[in-house]
This record gives sequence, structure tokens and C-alpha cells, in this order.
Amino acid sequence: MIKIALSGTLGKMGKSLVQEIYKDKKTTLSVAIISNNQFISKNKNTILNELKKNNVFISTSLEKVCHKFDVLIDFSSIDKTLENIKICYKNRKKVVIGTTGFSSDEQKNIFKLSNKIGIVQSSNFSIGINLVLQLIDKVAKTIGSDSDIEIIEEHHSEKKDAPSGTAITLGKKIANAMNNDFKKMAIYSRVGNIGVRKKNTIGFSVIRTGSTIGNHTVVFANKHEHIKIIHKAIDRSIFAKGAIKSAIWLFKKDKGFFSMNDVLKL
Repeated sequence: MIKIALSGTLGKMGKSLVQEIYKDKKTTLSVAIISNNQFISKNKNTILNELKKNNVFISTSLEKVCHKFDVLIDFSSIDKTLENIKICYKNRKKVVIGTTGFSSDEQKNIFKLSNKIGIVQSSNFSIGINLVLQLIDKVAKTIGSDSDIEIIEEHHSEKKDAPSGTAITLGKKIANAMNNDFKKMAIYSRVGNIGVRKKNTIGFSVIRTGSTIGNHTVVFANKHEHIKIIHKAIDRSIFAKGAIKSAIWLFKKDKGFFSMNDVLKL
């Protein structure tokens, strides 16, 4: 059994991961990392009690429990994830990263650390979204330069980063397919008299409502036809299952930086 440590245990993804790891036959949850200043509600206290009953070691410090796990799955926060990766680097532990919103410099540092440890990083661990990435690559190469391109993403009202990491990944995939600079193509705001739409741009629209798990729509529109590629996450478990699949795959790797493309052999 592959021993899993989980960071971000009491978050939305953390709770889903706990349940899916329990069901999985190849992994076991050995460590649950929680914040030392996290407010513990009655519901969260129930989760912690359940973890204790299942002999999961609960800690506020990853450093102190490195001997208890093989792979860390991290869905915490930017600062916490960066701290955890350094600890894993120091202790030669593998990491699956689901946290999003890193700056370009932070991302470069994550990549550098993969020279010594195995890292799988993805903005979205669902199989569906990763298939969508393959589809939009083909569409962008074929009609991207002749199309108005829009990405619309919708998530729950508690999501902190915008646009979502998945939306950014979709945009970068399109830009790469068109041999363009993503930073120059991305349009995050349209306010006032901005004039006609510029060519070779990608517009982003962000919606934050209720408990929406995650919806993404990519639009390629020209004078002759409109193409819409839509992905809707119905159940958060699809992300948890993908992260667990990544941990199992990564366990056999010595070092290197990988994505879901590698895990799924796309």
C-alpha cells in the first residue's frame, strides 16, 4: 500500500480525497496535515474524529511526519504548498500538487525542485478536462487565428483565485497551439469604450456562484460557425480520483516534473 499524506485535509477537496483514499485499494491515508490556526467547526471536528478512528496521524507540521508517508497530495494554499514542497525536497518525498494560483517565479521554483523529487502538478485532475485540452489544441491549430476565442469559467463563491487555474491552463494551451504569447493574448477585463475586438486575443469571463464545483466553456467563433467545448464537473470526486491516480503513478518515479498528460499517457 502506498502511504499518502494529505495537506488541505479540511477543505472541499481534502474531504473528498479522504473518502476516495478510503475506497482505493492501492493507497492508505497515513497522515492528515491541518493548519495550526484553523478554526475547527463542529463539522470539521467530526471529520478529525473519523480520521483518528481510522488511525490517520493528524499533524500541523509536515516536517515532523515525513517518515510516515510516501507521497504528499497537496490541495492547501499557495504559501502552505510552497512550504510543503521544500520540506518534501529536503526529505526526498514525492508530491502531487493541486493548489493553483502560483506566480511565474513560484512556478519556476517548483519546476527546479523536480530535479531531485517527483512532482505531478495539475490545475485540474479530471480525465474530462485533460481530454478537452487535447481537443482545443487541435481546434486552435486549425481555426484559432480566424476565430474570436472566449473562456468562461464558473466556480463556487469561496474560490479564491480568478480566473481559475484550469481556465489559465486552457488559455495557455490555445496560445501555444497558435504559437503566440499567452500574456499578450489574455484579456481579463472589458470596461468602457474599448473599441472593436482585437485579433488573436483570448477573453476570460469569471463567475462565482453558490456551490458550483467547476464549469468551463471554450468558444471559437468566426463569421461562419461557432464551436463550443463545455466541461461540467458534476461530482468533486473526479478530481480526487485523478489526484490519487497521479500519486500511484508517481510512486514509481524517482524524480522529474510531470502533468496529467504523463499520468494519462495523452
